[in-house]
Amino acid sequence: QVPLVESGGGLVQAGGSLRLSCSTSGIIFSIGAMGWYRQAPRKQRELVASITTGGYTTYADSVKGRFTISRDNAKNTVYLQMNSLKPEDTAVYYCNAFGNTWDYWGQGTQVTVSS
Repeated sequence: QVPLVESGGGLVQAGGSLRLSCSTSGIIFSIGAMGWYRQAPRKQRELVASITTGGYTTYADSVKGRFTISRDNAKNTVYLQMNSLKPEDTAVYYCNAFGNTWDYWGQGTQVTVSS
């Protein structure tokens, strides 16, 4: 099992910001795309943002303009900068590393946005 180590979750008021980090091995980071998913209570897990090895990014419509995904190749780390947070962003956020035939998941980090 490839470890994906997440950090940065917590409690923040609406309108605030948080930055999530996810670190993994150099091999996985160099060949895999990286993504952030989230799962709110009683809802399905959904893709929030992803970034390829070449830096191409995708975002869910609900976070466009507020969240930014980036990767630091020197640190084998992917970040999710979350600004203008809303209560509906409350969820467990999971880091994901994936290729054509494989994927790995982090343990999840809780993000709670109070109104």
